[in-house]
Amino acid sequence: MTFDLYVDTSRKGISMAIASPDGSAYEEIIEPSAKGESLSANLDTLLERSGATLDDVKRVMVTVGPGSFSGLRTGVAFCQGLCFSGKRNLYGVTTLQALECFAQAKEGDPVAVVIRARNGYWYLRLNGTEKFIDTAEVIQALGKNKATHVVADEAAQADNELKAVFEELGASISPDTGKPLSQWAPLFDTVKPTLIQEANYIQPSYFEKLKA
Repeated sequence: MTFDLYVDTSRKGISMAIASPDGSAYEEIIEPSAKGESLSANLDTLLERSGATLDDVKRVMVTVGPGSFSGLRTGVAFCQGLCFSGKRNLYGVTTLQALECFAQAKEGDPVAVVIRARNGYWYLRLNGTEKFIDTAEVIQALGKNKATHVVADEAAQADNELKAVFEELGASISPDTGKPLSQWAPLFDTVKPTLIQEANYIQPSYFEKLKA
């Protein structure tokens, strides 16, 4: 049996999961306060729980941001090291791209991802485009595109202005946590694997690179 490894260090702590492509096996570890030094120990634990070895892992997916400097640096470097031998492929996906999978919307349904960047500013993914914008711009974009599904973090769900527009649109709201990371698996079919992954540290420059 082969396995896929999912690693997210772009937000709070470490989220890591191992899963078989057919869905018959799944194990995860989520440590909101963990640091990068526990990545190896967590992987060992997941392999032991699933009865697998590192050689059984053939695909690795890692979030590349936006997110914290230290979290992204350690997560991306760790996964590049795992794939350096060429025994497994490395797939880098943006954090918003991964979270979009939690909506599990039908093909063609407009899906938005909204997570807090800093006070009054948000990361928004909508129609495949990612932006770093303020609350008013988020509201305008959601209304213009009539988003029917929204993946939102706690801050977005608690913001009164955003809550109002979510309700006005009648959008279904999915949390950004609490779902298996294996729901990101469809991205293996749309993202090209490469060992060279660049973590996106700084908020403005992250979106400038996407537009370039």
